[in-house]
Amino acid sequence: MPKMTGAQYIAATLEAYGITHVFYVEAILRRTLVEMEKLGIKRILAHSEKAAAYMADGFARAGLRPAVCMAQSVGAANLAAGLQDARLGHAPILAFTGRKPPLFQYRNAYQEILHNTMFEAVTKYNAEVHTLEQVPHLLAQAFREATTGTPAPVHLDFLGYEGNFTDEAEAELNVLCEPEYTRIPARRPHPDPREIETAAQSLRKAERPVLVVGRGAVVSAAGAEVRKLAETLSIPVAFSMDGKGLIPDDHPLSVGAVGTYCRPCANRTVAEADLVFFIGCGTGDQVTKNWTLPAAGTAVIQLDINAAEIGRNYPGTIGILGDARIALEQLNQAISARVNKESWSRTVQGYVREYLEKIESLCGSAASPIRTECLCRRISEALPDNAVVVADTGYSAIWAGTLIDITKSEQKYLRASGSLGWAFPAALGAKCALPEQPVICFSGDGAFWYHLCELETAVRRNIPTVTIINNNSVLGQSQLGIRRAYRDDEGREQEQYRFQDTDFARLAEDLGALGIRVEKAEEIAPAVRRAIEENRPAVVDVATEAECHPLLTW
Repeated sequence: MPKMTGAQYIAATLEAYGITHVFYVEAILRRTLVEMEKLGIKRILAHSEKAAAYMADGFARAGLRPAVCMAQSVGAANLAAGLQDARLGHAPILAFTGRKPPLFQYRNAYQEILHNTMFEAVTKYNAEVHTLEQVPHLLAQAFREATTGTPAPVHLDFLGYEGNFTDEAEAELNVLCEPEYTRIPARRPHPDPREIETAAQSLRKAERPVLVVGRGAVVSAAGAEVRKLAETLSIPVAFSMDGKGLIPDDHPLSVGAVGTYCRPCANRTVAEADLVFFIGCGTGDQVTKNWTLPAAGTAVIQLDINAAEIGRNYPGTIGILGDARIALEQLNQAISARVNKESWSRTVQGYVREYLEKIESLCGSAASPIRTECLCRRISEALPDNAVVVADTGYSAIWAGTLIDITKSEQKYLRASGSLGWAFPAALGAKCALPEQPVICFSGDGAFWYHLCELETAVRRNIPTVTIINNNSVLGQSQLGIRRAYRDDEGREQEQYRFQDTDFARLAEDLGALGIRVEKAEEIAPAVRRAIEENRPAVVDVATEAECHPLLTW
């Protein structure tokens, strides 16, 4: 075996696993970063550890492959905080940190705390590296853990504040790579035929079934199989917020997002269903509207790659354990003949038409300041056929998830799993993963303020994303709740949700990006198209109405 340094081994192993970018904050594994440069791995220096984690998250979700983020010991807490969204969003990330050696522990060492426990809640594998000889085993296991089952972040903590002990050590090592763990899903387990037949029988018998697809179905690339099953049985299809795009939004059987962030027509459909089939969907509180959808007693089928998820929130669930695409292929074979449920699908299509008619006047509004419904409509009109839309959380997720239409097979949709400010740095990571596809970030001004400084990163590293800011100078989702808290009390309620008016286009220009200010509805689509065509970091700052609120859930 050749003799090499730890830096050479780590860099060569990451290259073998297909890692093309690392996202980091100084100072960590400096010699490894030098070796990465020799191998062509791009090193993206961020302004904060949390942003670096978000960039890796966006890279992993968009590219469906592992990503790497890194920070020194004092930045470990920030990096761990940034992995929360990746854990909730099932992203395969390898996080590397350093720690001071044992002689420095428990002695008030400068900038040092015991940080490993911080990673327990946000990773599925959390290991300390003491010697270079451990690295081949631990690094290979990290890739296995990150990509198998339900994907999730993993953490390796290297000896030395900057990980320098491993960096500088030497040993006789062979660089090995297990190709199956360079992507997700890493493996596609086949379901038990008996589970397929039980589910098929239930679907045939049901009079008002509905499919609810989630992130697991997206990762599995199960769109064609979902569509075939839906069309064979005339079953409506709803989706969780991170299941958007698996079936086109304009498909006759699509009813939209369901749950607390929803299209009301989707909630009504699930409420009236007599069978709900969750496909790669975690059945958490958001997609089920705090477990009120479906109604108690409704039959449930759940297909998941993780056995622990089946029946977690719905005891008595008909379970299918396996990869979503493989399982649906087999289910479609088991249900070869059309079973007429068109009366139910026509009823549901009526619910969808009612919803679309209700919002049409808002989407077509020419009001100034611009209504957010109109902003979403105009973005939909300007999206290229291969666009990647990256949406923030809160109102941004609701607006984008319900009103920005994803209608082409090459279009993708990613959204924050709850962390405000995630979308902009995540969009930078997504663009690194998919450099040939236009990446459009949809963010409110409150979210964009979190990581505005990463616009300098985008300019410095020439990462040409387009960021559309719904700029209403408020925390829109907080307004109503704060007003309710005041009740009849007099006070300065706006202090809690109002920002000063800001021209983000001007800020973008000052940082070297393209900045476009939009104040009229008819300017939106041309501005978005121009920003994409410029092929450089761009901000489209849209002045919107502060009192826009999504329709209440059904």
